[in-house]
Amino acid sequence: MATIPSPPPSPSRVLGAEAQIDYPTGDSRPVGETPLHFKNLANSVQVLERHFASAPMVYVSGNMFVYYEKGNRRKHVSPDVFVAVGVPKDKPRDAYFTWEEAHGLDFVIELTSKSTQEEDLDDKLEIYRDEIQVPEYFLFDPKGEYLDPPLQGYVLRGGEYVRLEMLEGRLPSEVLGLQLERDDVWLRFYNSATGLWLPTPEEREAELEAESERAAAERERAETERERAEAERERAEAERERLATELRSSNKELERLRQELEEWRRRHGKQS
Repeated sequence: MATIPSPPPSPSRVLGAEAQIDYPTGDSRPVGETPLHFKNLANSVQVLERHFASAPMVYVSGNMFVYYEKGNRRKHVSPDVFVAVGVPKDKPRDAYFTWEEAHGLDFVIELTSKSTQEEDLDDKLEIYRDEIQVPEYFLFDPKGEYLDPPLQGYVLRGGEYVRLEMLEGRLPSEVLGLQLERDDVWLRFYNSATGLWLPTPEEREAELEAESERAAAERERAETERERAEAERERAEAERERLATELRSSNKELERLRQELEEWRRRHGKQS
């Protein structure tokens, strides 16, 4: 996008021997061009961060200054979404310096519009192709203002970007191991291994809520079963006590009858 989203101005960065060179890590330009573009940006970063959460050497970010020429503070670009493979994710960063990381970017998405098409298709494309040499570059025009189709992708081959062909309405990304797909005004990521889209933050929240409700229902069912088993145990104990009482009563009655029989025999024995 032409409008480079960023937070309010932050302190410039001064690197060691280059004490005279400041590398700004932000400016005062507004965040996002439209709420729709910003929402796609935020969703994409969060979805990919969650997908690669267990991969310590996959760094996902966006809306960050990427400097690609040491000593030149003007040589920077701010991708909407980017992924760098082989770069530690737990390293604190205010900006991305390719010479410090010893690695460029591997995957970039620009959320484009009619007002930014020149920058996204010319200026940024040239930077990603010639300066940073990004292997995969994708553009998504949520409103379908000028791109046809609104989702397009390029792969770097022999120093040139080659347009990717759609496969069943999706564009494959070898870097991500995923496929990108347009869902109306939303950019989605499809996992062919599972046959499912990666869930958006809202979908993930709904999934977690449903899981919580299922867990609560299971706990309630288990508690009900425990109470039923306890009640059954108590009934069995009461029945055992009842039978024991009956057995004691029967034994007493048998003893009484035995004694009466003995008495009868004793009396009749004497008479004979």
